[in-house]
Amino acid sequence: MPRLSVVLVVHGEQAHLDEVTSAALRGDDVELVVVDDASPDHGPELLDALAARDERVRVHHLTERVGLGEARNLALELAVGEYVWFVNASDVPAPGGVLARLAETSPDVLLVGDRIEDVLGRSRRGPHAALVRRLTGTVTLDEEPGLADAAPRAWDKVFRRDGLGRFAAGRHGELTVSWPALLGARRIAAVPGTSYMRRELENATRVPGSPFEAYESVLRGADERTRRVVVPAMARHLLSLLDRIPEGERREFFRRASELYRRHRTADEPASPRHRLLERDAYAAYRLLDQGIEARRRAPSLAPVRKARGRLRKASLERHYRSRLRAPLDPELAVYGAYWFRGYACNPRAIYERAAELVPHVRGVWVVRPGATVPDGVEHVVANTPEYFDAIARAGYLVNNVNFPNNLVKREGSVHVMTHHGTPLKRMGLDLRHAHHAGRKMDFAALLERCRRWDFSVSSNRHSTLIWERVYPVPFETLEVGYPRNDALANATDADAQRLRAELGIAPGQTAVLYAPTHREYRSGYEPALDLGRLAAALGDDHVVLARQHYFYDADPLVRDLHRVGRLLDVAAHPSVEELCIASDVLLTDYSSIMFDYAVLDRPIVIHAPDWDVYRELRGTYFDLLAEPPGAVARTDDELVDLFASGAAYDTAVAEARAAFRARFASLDDGRAAERVVRRVWLGEREATQPPVPSTA
Repeated sequence: MPRLSVVLVVHGEQAHLDEVTSAALRGDDVELVVVDDASPDHGPELLDALAARDERVRVHHLTERVGLGEARNLALELAVGEYVWFVNASDVPAPGGVLARLAETSPDVLLVGDRIEDVLGRSRRGPHAALVRRLTGTVTLDEEPGLADAAPRAWDKVFRRDGLGRFAAGRHGELTVSWPALLGARRIAAVPGTSYMRRELENATRVPGSPFEAYESVLRGADERTRRVVVPAMARHLLSLLDRIPEGERREFFRRASELYRRHRTADEPASPRHRLLERDAYAAYRLLDQGIEARRRAPSLAPVRKARGRLRKASLERHYRSRLRAPLDPELAVYGAYWFRGYACNPRAIYERAAELVPHVRGVWVVRPGATVPDGVEHVVANTPEYFDAIARAGYLVNNVNFPNNLVKREGSVHVMTHHGTPLKRMGLDLRHAHHAGRKMDFAALLERCRRWDFSVSSNRHSTLIWERVYPVPFETLEVGYPRNDALANATDADAQRLRAELGIAPGQTAVLYAPTHREYRSGYEPALDLGRLAAALGDDHVVLARQHYFYDADPLVRDLHRVGRLLDVAAHPSVEELCIASDVLLTDYSSIMFDYAVLDRPIVIHAPDWDVYRELRGTYFDLLAEPPGAVARTDDELVDLFASGAAYDTAVAEARAAFRARFASLDDGRAAERVVRRVWLGEREATQPPVPSTA
């Protein structure tokens, strides 16, 4: 029998499961009991894979959601440890110190020292740090009354399992477990230091729910001692929740708290001024007394507008934008952008084109930079013009593959769709806080402000979903439907390929190699990673290289020179990378996300990785590309030439690697991803976002 059963209830926390389960299993005398409360994501399959790897893990799946309290009751029936610890799925427990302290003190309840971390990684001490430092031995609740304020939480206590009560329904169901355990404990101890990291996530449910029924259960038939201990702590707890209640519901919450307090308080309780106001149900007076609540209530509602106004370049545009923000939203206007308004491209383009067919009454307008090329018939506005500010102020829908600028105000009722622009190999979002170069330059608070506008986040695969939900911890709905821009690849025909090859000037019979390297932001300028002249010469006349440098760089002079003499084609300015993929026979890249898209075509992919170790260290990556590549890998120019000359770039072994890569990253790309986005966002069809059965081809 293990000393400690760590209990985890899971519903919708898939992005954090790897971290919390890995942390929970770092003890030698631990079991992990997980109840999948009908989690509607990848959580169940992730948990089953963990249980298959580690015999200390037991997973119980529920077909219908029962809620946190009932799921914990079920876990209690499954647990066999002497002690039980109820942890949250987005937090990080550290069982080592807990196990040591359990062995030292043999307590009935063990208080766990914790720290709280916000989404930007800023950390502060937990609410009872001073109490943890004080408790060097064992005490009872009567000897240490300060323990009463620890009762509202389950995750910061480890309980002796025998005789433990049952959790009530609702978000405060732990009160019916923690209060009886504390009141009845003969030995209460604490773990010194920090054994639990509590995350404050914006995408977690923040409304606290009703604690009244749980407190009624705790106090029903209570003796004088119980009421004397519980009621003052209950009042402090209820008042602490008031600021988290939606403003329109606070008055009623206060009334119910007052009624509960009057019914159960003891006659000799030395009530504080706040508790006296609570007893009298004097809500208005309480709000005046509590300056913190009053200050937050009076927070200016136009703060986002002022922030936007301060960043607009010209006073006339400021006035224009402010005036247009007062105009009604237009539910039949959708504004699109891609790559910082570089042009008409990527996932937003695919969604725009499908929306034109499925919701033709919605007017689509693109935002582009001055001088950008836009196809005939595509309505557009130039960024930072009056027309642009009019469009973004009134649009009911805004779609982009990067964030809109800081000065855009998210209006109530508007719908923002973030499509992203690549499956992440390199670290993204908040994971860049510790990156060598990007972490020093990025304002992560501003990043989160931009991300808070999102209503939907489009994901191409499970890998991306788990990363986006973790590194952008703000509320949004994930649409894991494949990548809309890859519809063009999935639906491409041989006739499409021949037409595009002819348009590009690829001779019949030539093997077209698309070269598309990634950006290295830690370099001060452009440095060619590959000798294209040598490669083009080695490939011979029956090959042509389509050279597409990253859009952050100007065209490589060497590429221009080779283009002039016909040894390769400079396609850096081509408006559609999807068309280049369709026209080519093989992809040559380093660490660009284009490899994930190209896998849809099931054509050879060659990885040129001369600086993989440097890139992995300075930028950071989510998996080892060289260990799990989509095809052949070359570390040097010589190896690259040999791969093509020998035919190893196309052999059976690399085809098998490509098949595994496709199954992992491109199984949802069936040619209908854009349609699924349109049906969910504009038509409200939730069933449309159910991913297709992954392809086994």
